Amino acid sequence: MSAPQFQHPHTSSLRLRGRVVTPTQVLPDAIVEINNGTVTAVTPADGLPLPEATGDTNGTTTPEPTALTILPGLVDIHNHGGGGSSFADALTAEDVSHAAGEHLRHGTTTIMASLVTADRPTLLARAELLAAAVDAGIIAGIHAEGPFLSPQRCGAQNPADLTAADPGFVTELLQAARGHLRTMTLAPEVAGVTCCGGVAVALAEGGVIPSLGHTNATFGECEAMIARTAPLLAEHGLRMTATHLFNGMPPIHHRNPGPVMACLAAAARGEMVVELIADGVHLDPSMMRTVMELVSAENMALVTDAMAATGMADGAYRLGPADVVVTHGVARLATTDGSLGALAGGTAHLLDTVRTCVNAGVPLIDAVNAASATPAGALGWTDRGGIAPGKRADILVTNRALKPVQVYRAGILQ
Repeated sequence: MSAPQFQHPHTSSLRLRGRVVTPTQVLPDAIVEINNGTVTAVTPADGLPLPEATGDTNGTTTPEPTALTILPGLVDIHNHGGGGSSFADALTAEDVSHAAGEHLRHGTTTIMASLVTADRPTLLARAELLAAAVDAGIIAGIHAEGPFLSPQRCGAQNPADLTAADPGFVTELLQAARGHLRTMTLAPEVAGVTCCGGVAVALAEGGVIPSLGHTNATFGECEAMIARTAPLLAEHGLRMTATHLFNGMPPIHHRNPGPVMACLAAAARGEMVVELIADGVHLDPSMMRTVMELVSAENMALVTDAMAATGMADGAYRLGPADVVVTHGVARLATTDGSLGALAGGTAHLLDTVRTCVNAGVPLIDAVNAASATPAGALGWTDRGGIAPGKRADILVTNRALKPVQVYRAGILQ
Protein backbone atom coordinates (compact mmCIF):
# COMPACT_ATOMS: atom_id res chain seq x y z
CA MET A 1 0.00 0.00 0.00
CA SER A 2 1.62 3.25 -1.12
CA ALA A 3 1.61 6.04 1.45
CA PRO A 4 -0.87 8.88 0.82
CA GLN A 5 0.54 12.31 0.21
CA PHE A 6 -0.68 13.64 3.56
CA GLN A 7 1.55 11.29 5.56
CA HIS A 8 4.47 13.64 6.17
CA PRO A 9 6.09 14.90 9.39
CA HIS A 10 4.05 17.60 11.05
CA THR A 11 5.03 21.21 10.58
CA SER A 12 6.09 22.66 13.92
CA SER A 13 3.77 25.66 13.81
CA LEU A 14 1.48 27.52 11.46
CA ARG A 15 -0.90 30.46 11.65
CA LEU A 16 -3.83 31.06 9.31
CA ARG A 17 -5.91 34.22 9.22
CA GLY A 18 -9.34 34.93 7.77
CA ARG A 19 -13.02 34.51 8.48
CA VAL A 20 -13.06 31.40 10.68
CA VAL A 21 -16.02 29.03 11.03
CA THR A 22 -15.84 27.26 14.39
CA PRO A 23 -18.43 24.76 15.65
CA THR A 24 -20.21 27.52 17.58
CA GLN A 25 -19.66 30.79 15.74
CA VAL A 26 -18.31 32.56 12.68
CA LEU A 27 -15.43 34.86 13.58
CA PRO A 28 -15.16 37.59 10.93
CA ASP A 29 -11.39 37.99 11.39
CA ALA A 30 -9.47 35.46 13.44
CA ILE A 31 -6.24 33.51 13.59
CA VAL A 32 -6.00 29.73 13.80
CA GLU A 33 -2.81 28.51 15.40
CA ILE A 34 -1.56 25.02 14.59
CA ASN A 35 1.25 23.16 16.34
CA ASN A 36 2.41 19.65 15.52
CA GLY A 37 -0.73 18.83 13.56
CA THR A 38 -3.18 20.05 16.21
CA VAL A 39 -5.21 23.25 16.54
CA THR A 40 -3.90 24.99 19.65
CA ALA A 41 -5.75 28.32 19.55
CA VAL A 42 -8.46 30.24 17.70
CA THR A 43 -8.20 33.94 18.50
CA PRO A 44 -9.96 37.03 17.15
CA ALA A 45 -7.31 39.03 15.31
CA ASP A 46 -8.04 42.18 17.26
CA GLY A 47 -7.04 40.37 20.45
CA LEU A 48 -3.46 39.74 19.33
CA PRO A 49 -0.53 42.17 19.59
CA LEU A 50 0.83 43.85 16.50
CA PRO A 51 4.25 42.64 15.33
CA GLU A 52 5.96 45.88 16.30
CA ALA A 53 4.63 45.57 19.85
CA THR A 54 6.49 42.30 20.30
CA GLY A 55 9.61 43.19 18.39
CA ASP A 56 8.67 40.71 15.66
CA THR A 57 9.85 42.59 12.58
CA ASN A 58 9.02 39.64 10.31
CA GLY A 59 5.33 40.06 11.03
CA THR A 60 4.76 36.40 11.90
CA THR A 61 3.01 37.06 15.22
CA THR A 62 -0.05 38.54 13.57
CA PRO A 63 -0.54 37.57 9.91
CA GLU A 64 -1.89 40.18 7.55
CA PRO A 65 -5.68 40.34 7.05
CA THR A 66 -7.05 38.22 4.21
CA ALA A 67 -10.30 37.75 2.29
CA LEU A 68 -10.16 34.02 2.95
CA THR A 69 -12.63 31.81 4.79
CA ILE A 70 -11.24 29.08 7.03
CA LEU A 71 -13.38 25.97 7.50
CA PRO A 72 -12.77 22.65 9.22
CA GLY A 73 -11.75 19.82 6.93
CA LEU A 74 -14.95 18.21 5.68
CA VAL A 75 -16.17 14.72 6.62
CA ASP A 76 -17.98 12.64 3.98
CA ILE A 77 -19.55 9.46 5.35
CA HIS A 78 -21.11 8.29 2.06
CA ASN A 79 -18.78 8.33 -0.93
CA HIS A 80 -18.25 5.79 -3.72
CA GLY A 81 -15.28 7.41 -5.45
CA GLY A 82 -14.06 10.16 -7.74
CA GLY A 83 -11.42 11.22 -10.22
CA GLY A 84 -12.31 8.29 -12.47
CA SER A 85 -11.84 5.65 -9.76
CA SER A 86 -14.48 3.84 -7.72
CA PHE A 87 -14.11 2.24 -4.30
CA ALA A 88 -16.63 -0.40 -5.36
CA ASP A 89 -14.45 -1.34 -8.36
CA ALA A 90 -10.99 -0.76 -6.89
CA LEU A 91 -8.45 -3.50 -7.50
CA THR A 92 -5.31 -1.81 -6.19
CA ALA A 93 -4.20 0.53 -3.42
CA GLU A 94 -3.57 3.16 -6.09
CA ASP A 95 -7.23 3.00 -7.17
CA VAL A 96 -8.34 3.73 -3.61
CA SER A 97 -5.79 6.48 -3.10
CA HIS A 98 -6.71 8.13 -6.41
CA ALA A 99 -10.42 8.25 -5.57
CA ALA A 100 -9.80 9.59 -2.07
CA GLY A 101 -7.29 12.12 -3.38
CA GLU A 102 -9.86 13.68 -5.69
CA HIS A 103 -11.96 14.63 -2.67
CA LEU A 104 -9.01 15.51 -0.45
CA ARG A 105 -7.93 18.17 -2.94
CA HIS A 106 -11.37 19.74 -2.60
CA GLY A 107 -11.38 19.85 1.19
CA THR A 108 -12.71 16.45 2.30
CA THR A 109 -10.07 15.42 4.81
CA THR A 110 -12.03 12.46 6.22
CA ILE A 111 -13.76 10.10 3.83
CA MET A 112 -15.79 6.94 4.31
CA ALA A 113 -15.41 4.56 1.35
CA SER A 114 -18.82 3.22 0.33
CA LEU A 115 -19.42 -0.10 -1.39
CA VAL A 116 -22.50 -0.99 -3.42
CA THR A 117 -24.42 -4.24 -3.52
CA ALA A 118 -22.47 -6.96 -5.32
CA ASP A 119 -21.91 -10.69 -5.09
CA ARG A 120 -20.42 -12.07 -1.91
CA PRO A 121 -16.83 -12.72 -3.14
CA THR A 122 -16.60 -9.21 -4.60
CA LEU A 123 -17.78 -7.52 -1.41
CA LEU A 124 -15.35 -9.51 0.72
CA ALA A 125 -12.43 -8.74 -1.60
CA ARG A 126 -13.25 -5.02 -1.64
CA ALA A 127 -13.56 -4.97 2.15
CA GLU A 128 -10.08 -6.47 2.47
CA LEU A 129 -8.59 -3.89 0.09
CA LEU A 130 -10.34 -0.97 1.79
CA ALA A 131 -9.31 -2.21 5.25
CA ALA A 132 -5.69 -1.89 4.16
CA ALA A 133 -6.44 1.65 2.98
CA VAL A 134 -7.83 2.51 6.42
CA ASP A 135 -4.68 1.14 8.03
CA ALA A 136 -2.63 3.36 5.69
CA GLY A 137 -4.63 6.47 6.59
CA ILE A 138 -6.08 6.96 3.11
CA ILE A 139 -9.70 6.51 4.16
CA ALA A 140 -11.34 6.56 7.58
CA GLY A 141 -13.68 3.58 7.36
CA ILE A 142 -15.93 1.40 5.22
CA HIS A 143 -19.64 1.78 4.49
CA ALA A 144 -21.51 -1.19 2.98
CA GLU A 145 -24.57 -0.01 1.07
CA GLY A 146 -26.42 -3.32 0.88
CA PRO A 147 -27.01 -6.12 0.09
CA PHE A 148 -29.97 -6.32 2.54
CA LEU A 149 -32.10 -3.73 0.74
CA SER A 150 -35.57 -3.42 -0.74
CA PRO A 151 -35.93 -4.53 -4.38
CA GLN A 152 -38.65 -1.89 -4.77
CA ARG A 153 -36.30 0.92 -3.66
CA CYS A 154 -32.90 -0.34 -4.77
CA GLY A 155 -32.12 2.63 -7.05
CA ALA A 156 -28.78 1.95 -8.76
CA GLN A 157 -28.15 -1.17 -6.66
CA ASN A 158 -28.16 -4.45 -8.58
CA PRO A 159 -31.45 -6.22 -7.71
CA ALA A 160 -29.96 -9.60 -8.63
CA ASP A 161 -27.53 -9.36 -5.71
CA LEU A 162 -30.04 -8.29 -3.05
CA THR A 163 -30.65 -10.91 -0.37
CA ALA A 164 -32.41 -11.50 2.92
CA ALA A 165 -30.26 -10.65 5.92
CA ASP A 166 -27.52 -13.23 6.37
CA PRO A 167 -25.71 -13.19 9.74
CA GLY A 168 -23.03 -15.51 8.39
CA PHE A 169 -22.17 -13.11 5.58
CA VAL A 170 -22.10 -10.18 8.00
CA THR A 171 -19.58 -12.07 10.13
CA GLU A 172 -17.42 -12.71 7.06
CA LEU A 173 -17.65 -9.07 6.04
CA LEU A 174 -16.66 -7.88 9.50
CA GLN A 175 -13.66 -10.22 9.45
CA ALA A 176 -12.60 -9.04 5.97
CA ALA A 177 -12.89 -5.41 7.08
CA ARG A 178 -10.76 -6.09 10.17
CA GLY A 179 -12.76 -3.78 12.43
CA HIS A 180 -13.03 -0.98 9.84
CA LEU A 181 -16.66 -1.56 8.77
CA ARG A 182 -18.29 1.46 10.38
CA THR A 183 -21.80 1.50 8.88
CA MET A 184 -24.12 -0.67 6.80
CA THR A 185 -27.27 0.40 4.99
CA LEU A 186 -30.25 -1.83 5.80
CA ALA A 187 -33.94 -1.90 4.90
CA PRO A 188 -35.93 -2.61 8.08
CA GLU A 189 -38.55 -4.72 6.30
CA VAL A 190 -36.09 -7.18 4.76
CA ALA A 191 -36.25 -10.57 6.45
CA GLY A 192 -33.72 -10.96 9.24
CA VAL A 193 -32.87 -7.26 9.63
CA THR A 194 -34.95 -6.02 12.58
CA CYS A 195 -36.30 -9.14 14.27
CA CYS A 196 -34.94 -10.43 17.56
CA GLY A 197 -31.41 -11.55 16.80
CA GLY A 198 -31.50 -9.63 13.50
CA VAL A 199 -28.41 -8.17 11.90
CA ALA A 200 -29.34 -4.57 12.82
CA VAL A 201 -29.13 -5.37 16.51
CA ALA A 202 -26.01 -7.51 16.07
CA LEU A 203 -24.22 -4.70 14.23
CA ALA A 204 -25.26 -2.09 16.79
CA GLU A 205 -24.10 -4.26 19.68
CA GLY A 206 -20.71 -4.46 17.99
CA GLY A 207 -20.46 -0.72 17.43
CA VAL A 208 -21.28 -0.79 13.71
CA ILE A 209 -23.98 1.67 12.66
CA PRO A 210 -27.08 0.28 10.95
CA SER A 211 -28.08 3.00 8.48
CA LEU A 212 -31.73 2.96 7.50
CA GLY A 213 -32.15 3.26 3.74
CA HIS A 214 -33.14 1.87 0.33
CA THR A 215 -36.36 0.84 1.97
CA ASN A 216 -40.07 0.52 1.29
CA ALA A 217 -40.83 0.02 4.98
CA THR A 218 -43.79 1.39 6.88
CA PHE A 219 -43.46 4.07 9.52
CA GLY A 220 -43.90 1.41 12.21
CA GLU A 221 -41.22 -0.87 10.77
CA CYS A 222 -38.77 2.01 10.72
CA GLU A 223 -39.64 3.04 14.26
CA ALA A 224 -39.07 -0.53 15.45
CA MET A 225 -35.57 -0.64 13.95
CA ILE A 226 -34.70 2.75 15.42
CA ALA A 227 -36.04 1.81 18.86
CA ARG A 228 -34.01 -1.40 18.96
CA THR A 229 -30.70 -0.08 17.66
CA ALA A 230 -30.37 3.59 18.70
CA PRO A 231 -29.92 2.84 22.44
CA LEU A 232 -27.31 0.18 21.68
CA LEU A 233 -25.33 2.60 19.53
CA ALA A 234 -25.53 5.29 22.19
CA GLU A 235 -23.58 2.97 24.50
CA HIS A 236 -20.71 3.21 21.98
CA GLY A 237 -21.00 6.98 21.57
CA LEU A 238 -22.53 6.55 18.11
CA ARG A 239 -25.79 7.49 16.42
CA MET A 240 -27.89 5.83 13.76
CA THR A 241 -27.95 7.35 10.32
CA ALA A 242 -30.47 7.46 7.51
CA THR A 243 -28.88 6.74 4.14
CA HIS A 244 -29.56 9.73 1.83
CA LEU A 245 -32.96 10.68 3.23
CA PHE A 246 -35.76 10.85 0.60
CA ASN A 247 -33.70 9.05 -2.06
CA GLY A 248 -34.37 5.32 -2.16
CA MET A 249 -37.53 5.80 -0.08
CA PRO A 250 -41.24 6.21 -0.87
CA PRO A 251 -42.49 9.79 -0.85
CA ILE A 252 -44.33 11.13 2.19
CA HIS A 253 -48.10 10.54 2.18
CA HIS A 254 -50.34 11.88 4.90
CA ARG A 255 -51.96 8.48 5.44
CA ASN A 256 -48.73 6.53 4.94
CA PRO A 257 -45.87 8.60 6.38
CA GLY A 258 -43.25 5.93 5.74
CA PRO A 259 -39.48 6.06 6.33
CA VAL A 260 -38.94 9.78 5.76
CA MET A 261 -41.20 10.88 8.59
CA ALA A 262 -39.90 8.18 10.94
CA CYS A 263 -36.32 9.32 10.31
CA LEU A 264 -37.13 13.01 10.68
CA ALA A 265 -38.87 12.31 13.98
CA ALA A 266 -35.89 10.30 15.21
CA ALA A 267 -33.51 13.06 14.13
CA ALA A 268 -35.58 15.68 15.94
CA ARG A 269 -35.25 13.54 19.09
CA GLY A 270 -31.47 13.38 18.59
CA GLU A 271 -31.51 9.62 18.00
CA MET A 272 -30.48 9.73 14.35
CA VAL A 273 -28.44 11.74 11.87
CA VAL A 274 -30.13 12.02 8.48
CA GLU A 275 -27.92 12.17 5.38
CA LEU A 276 -28.86 14.55 2.57
CA ILE A 277 -27.28 14.60 -0.88
CA ALA A 278 -27.28 18.37 -1.21
CA ASP A 279 -26.06 18.56 -4.81
CA GLY A 280 -29.15 20.27 -6.24
CA VAL A 281 -29.95 17.12 -8.26
CA HIS A 282 -31.03 14.53 -5.72
CA LEU A 283 -33.06 17.10 -3.76
CA ASP A 284 -34.49 20.52 -4.40
CA PRO A 285 -32.31 23.07 -2.55
CA SER A 286 -35.30 24.24 -0.54
CA MET A 287 -35.59 20.74 0.92
CA MET A 288 -32.13 21.04 2.51
CA ARG A 289 -33.12 24.31 4.17
CA THR A 290 -36.43 22.88 5.36
CA VAL A 291 -34.87 19.75 6.87
CA MET A 292 -32.24 21.89 8.57
CA GLU A 293 -34.99 24.00 10.12
CA LEU A 294 -36.83 20.89 11.30
CA VAL A 295 -33.99 18.88 12.84
CA SER A 296 -31.04 21.36 13.10
CA ALA A 297 -27.48 20.95 11.87
CA GLU A 298 -26.64 18.71 14.84
CA ASN A 299 -28.84 15.98 13.35
CA MET A 300 -28.24 16.37 9.61
CA ALA A 301 -25.18 15.32 7.62
CA LEU A 302 -24.38 16.48 4.12
CA VAL A 303 -23.02 13.67 1.94
CA THR A 304 -22.03 13.40 -1.70
CA ASP A 305 -22.85 9.78 -2.63
CA ALA A 306 -20.08 10.57 -5.11
CA MET A 307 -19.07 8.07 -7.78
CA ALA A 308 -16.13 7.76 -10.15
CA ALA A 309 -17.25 10.63 -12.42
CA THR A 310 -16.72 13.25 -9.70
CA GLY A 311 -14.20 15.73 -11.04
CA MET A 312 -14.38 14.14 -14.48
CA ALA A 313 -16.04 14.82 -17.83
CA ASP A 314 -19.41 13.45 -18.93
CA GLY A 315 -19.32 9.93 -20.32
CA ALA A 316 -19.63 6.25 -19.47
CA TYR A 317 -18.61 4.94 -16.03
CA ARG A 318 -19.10 1.96 -13.74
CA LEU A 319 -20.61 1.78 -10.27
CA GLY A 320 -20.02 -1.75 -9.07
CA PRO A 321 -21.81 -4.07 -11.52
CA ALA A 322 -23.83 -1.23 -13.08
CA ASP A 323 -23.15 0.78 -16.24
CA VAL A 324 -23.62 4.50 -15.64
CA VAL A 325 -23.91 7.40 -18.07
CA VAL A 326 -23.09 10.93 -16.90
CA THR A 327 -24.76 13.74 -18.83
CA HIS A 328 -24.38 17.39 -17.81
CA GLY A 329 -22.87 16.18 -14.55
CA VAL A 330 -25.83 13.94 -13.64
CA ALA A 331 -25.11 10.23 -13.21
CA ARG A 332 -27.83 7.76 -14.18
CA LEU A 333 -28.03 4.04 -14.88
CA ALA A 334 -27.49 3.30 -18.55
CA THR A 335 -30.60 2.09 -20.41
CA THR A 336 -31.07 0.42 -23.78
CA ASP A 337 -34.49 1.85 -24.63
CA GLY A 338 -33.72 5.54 -24.36
CA SER A 339 -35.58 5.94 -21.06
CA LEU A 340 -34.20 7.93 -18.15
CA GLY A 341 -32.33 5.60 -15.79
CA ALA A 342 -32.30 5.88 -12.02
CA LEU A 343 -29.89 8.31 -10.39
CA ALA A 344 -26.62 6.46 -9.82
CA GLY A 345 -24.69 8.41 -7.23
CA GLY A 346 -23.51 11.99 -7.30
CA THR A 347 -20.73 13.93 -8.98
CA ALA A 348 -20.27 16.77 -6.47
CA HIS A 349 -17.53 17.33 -3.92
CA LEU A 350 -18.68 17.89 -0.36
CA LEU A 351 -17.68 21.55 -0.48
CA ASP A 352 -20.08 21.94 -3.43
CA THR A 353 -22.93 20.74 -1.21
CA VAL A 354 -22.02 23.27 1.47
CA ARG A 355 -22.14 26.00 -1.15
CA THR A 356 -25.49 24.73 -2.48
CA CYS A 357 -26.97 24.86 1.02
CA VAL A 358 -25.66 28.37 1.70
CA ASN A 359 -27.06 29.56 -1.63
CA ALA A 360 -30.41 28.04 -0.61
CA GLY A 361 -30.49 30.15 2.56
CA VAL A 362 -28.89 27.82 5.10
CA PRO A 363 -26.62 29.76 7.50
CA LEU A 364 -22.93 29.16 6.77
CA ILE A 365 -22.21 27.75 10.23
CA ASP A 366 -25.05 25.22 9.92
CA ALA A 367 -24.01 24.08 6.44
CA VAL A 368 -20.40 23.68 7.58
CA ASN A 369 -21.32 21.78 10.75
CA ALA A 370 -23.54 19.45 8.71
CA ALA A 371 -20.50 18.62 6.58
CA SER A 372 -18.03 18.27 9.42
CA ALA A 373 -18.98 18.18 13.11
CA THR A 374 -22.23 16.25 12.74
CA PRO A 375 -20.99 13.35 10.57
CA ALA A 376 -17.78 13.12 12.61
CA GLY A 377 -19.76 12.98 15.85
CA ALA A 378 -22.19 10.36 14.54
CA LEU A 379 -19.25 8.07 13.74
CA GLY A 380 -17.52 8.74 17.05
CA TRP A 381 -14.60 10.67 15.53
CA THR A 382 -14.11 13.18 18.33
CA ASP A 383 -10.66 14.32 17.19
CA ARG A 384 -11.89 16.13 14.08
CA GLY A 385 -14.87 17.90 12.57
CA GLY A 386 -14.29 21.42 13.88
CA ILE A 387 -11.76 24.18 14.34
CA ALA A 388 -11.17 24.18 18.09
CA PRO A 389 -8.20 23.70 20.42
CA GLY A 390 -7.28 20.04 20.69
CA LYS A 391 -8.79 19.02 17.37
CA ARG A 392 -6.67 17.58 14.58
CA ALA A 393 -5.64 20.41 12.26
CA ASP A 394 -7.77 19.40 9.28
CA ILE A 395 -8.35 22.79 7.67
CA LEU A 396 -9.99 23.92 4.44
CA VAL A 397 -9.17 27.44 3.26
CA THR A 398 -11.57 28.89 0.71
CA ASN A 399 -12.26 32.21 -0.94
CA ARG A 400 -15.43 34.11 -0.05
CA ALA A 401 -17.30 32.20 -2.77
CA LEU A 402 -16.45 28.96 -0.90
CA LYS A 403 -14.13 27.66 -3.61
CA PRO A 404 -11.06 25.74 -2.36
CA VAL A 405 -7.74 27.56 -2.01
CA GLN A 406 -5.71 25.37 0.38
CA VAL A 407 -6.26 22.10 2.22
CA TYR A 408 -4.39 21.00 5.34
CA ARG A 409 -4.63 17.52 6.81
CA ALA A 410 -3.18 17.18 10.31
CA GLY A 411 -1.46 20.50 9.69
CA ILE A 412 0.17 19.41 6.42
CA LEU A 413 -0.55 21.37 3.24
CA GLN A 414 -1.88 19.00 0.59
